[in-house]
Amino acid sequence: LAVKDPTAVERANLLNMAKLSIKGLIESALSFGRTLDSDYPPLQQFFVVMEHCLKHGLKVRKSFLSYNKTIWGPLELVEKLYPEAEEIAASVRDLPGLKTPLGRARAWLRLALMQKKMADYLRCLIIQRDLLSEFYEYHALMMEEEGAVIVGLLVGLNVIDANLCVKGEDLDSQVGVIDFSMYLKSDDDIGGKERDVQIAAILDQKNYVEELNRQLNSTVSSLHARVDSLEKSNTKLIEELAIAKNNIIKLQEENHQLRSENTLILMKTQNHLEATKVDVEAELQTYKHSRQGLDEMYNEAHRQLREESQLRQDMENELVVQVSMKHEIELAMKLLEKDIHEKQDTLIGLRQQLDEVKAINMEMYQKLQVSEDAMKEKNEIIGRLEDKTSQINATMKQLEQRLQQAEKAQMEAEAEDEKLKQEYVNKTESLQKEFSQKEKQLLQLETDLKIEKEWRQALEDDLQKEKETVSHLRIETQEIIILKKDFLKLQEKNKQLKRICQDQEAALQELASKLSESKLKIEDIKEANKALQGQVWLKDKEATHCKLCEKEFSLSKRKHHCRNCGEIFCNACSDNELPLPSSPKPVRVCDSCHAILIQRCSSNVP
Repeated sequence: LAVKDPTAVERANLLNMAKLSIKGLIESALSFGRTLDSDYPPLQQFFVVMEHCLKHGLKVRKSFLSYNKTIWGPLELVEKLYPEAEEIAASVRDLPGLKTPLGRARAWLRLALMQKKMADYLRCLIIQRDLLSEFYEYHALMMEEEGAVIVGLLVGLNVIDANLCVKGEDLDSQVGVIDFSMYLKSDDDIGGKERDVQIAAILDQKNYVEELNRQLNSTVSSLHARVDSLEKSNTKLIEELAIAKNNIIKLQEENHQLRSENTLILMKTQNHLEATKVDVEAELQTYKHSRQGLDEMYNEAHRQLREESQLRQDMENELVVQVSMKHEIELAMKLLEKDIHEKQDTLIGLRQQLDEVKAINMEMYQKLQVSEDAMKEKNEIIGRLEDKTSQINATMKQLEQRLQQAEKAQMEAEAEDEKLKQEYVNKTESLQKEFSQKEKQLLQLETDLKIEKEWRQALEDDLQKEKETVSHLRIETQEIIILKKDFLKLQEKNKQLKRICQDQEAALQELASKLSESKLKIEDIKEANKALQGQVWLKDKEATHCKLCEKEFSLSKRKHHCRNCGEIFCNACSDNELPLPSSPKPVRVCDSCHAILIQRCSSNVP
């Protein structure tokens, strides 16, 4: 045979005992009258069984003097999980006669039963298994499914009304012993099934009424909370409306300021742009003029350079020709020195050569004005060859000097050209730098304008959003105003209805008082009629004077006859009037018997 777990057996036994004690308590309470006190034996046995159930699997805690094992620890934890249990815990702590934690736990169980919330408190405690593990072992009844079953059974105790006196009772020294004789069946229990059915029906009705009462209480509390929340929301809406109005005013002022600043910034930027445009146009014009002048100077210098280079090329050619001519002249001089007299043909050739030299010299004279004198001297000194050679040497020297001068002029021209180029490059670089600076300024201004446009767009978007919020707030304020008007109208209608009700109540009170007076008068009239039975009415011819004032009847003093006593009065003396529900006007009453007077025609009235 498999050995059963002793803790499981203990849990099952405690569960069965709890079922028996709860069932016996409910049945005996219903038969007893359902209002129990602390001396009732089934109730005492129920608390003993609950104490055993809560003590099952409880951990032993060490203290300074001894080991402590009590159920007050987990029960004290309930007030942290269930806020409504704070009142019970506080009242248990304040009880003067309790000294031990076990006594406080017993008092707590009794107060929870009187509140009909023991099942709710223990259900909150069972749900928090991680917190219960500090007080109970893992195999304890409160940590297993049997604890949830017991909590479900405790819900049935809500049908019992318990009136327990905890203050004067000695709960510290009670001995918790279970009396099993109370749960044994008897013959009387077998014959009471019909009574149990009736009691169950009554219990169901009571449970229904209590549940309905709880629901009504919850709906009332929710309605109160809703009314409070609506009032708070109304006050918050009013405050938010005021804040929104102030914000709208501030935003409008900021909008006006921003618009004025925006217009000023636009004016400044437009003026600055116009000034920069004028400056840029002037600088462009000056740059164009300076560029044209520099181009002209460059073209002129280039042209001069070309001319100088052409002149140099011509001079070089001429120098080559002169050098060749010098060699030829030297050869001719040698030949002439050798064969002056012998070769006339050579002289003719020399003359032809001299003619050619003349032509060349003429061409050179046309090209160079400086070389004209030398060519004339050469033409004059043709005849004499010896003089011509010296003259040619002199002219060669002059040509060399001129060539040097031309080279110097060319060098100076090249230096001036380089200077002009350098100045032109410097000027162009400075102009390019200024142009780049202006372009940067223009780009910066364009970026500033873009930023201002974006900022303006953002401001317009914010303004549009604020306008939308203002429109929403206006709509909400209009709705609130409409609700206020409806509320005021309802209040006025309520006041009017209250006034009408008060007027009707006052009218009813007045009618009741007048009816009571009229009833009294009618009773007096009946008594007077009884007393005046047998009297005879006075004839109209004999009644010539009023009974009270003793004045003669006339048009102004008409006769009023009493039905009961037969007396005749004038209209001035019969001033007593009585309102009747059957007649719209009050009627005149006799002064002696309070009966209704009848108006008659006097003898002298037609």
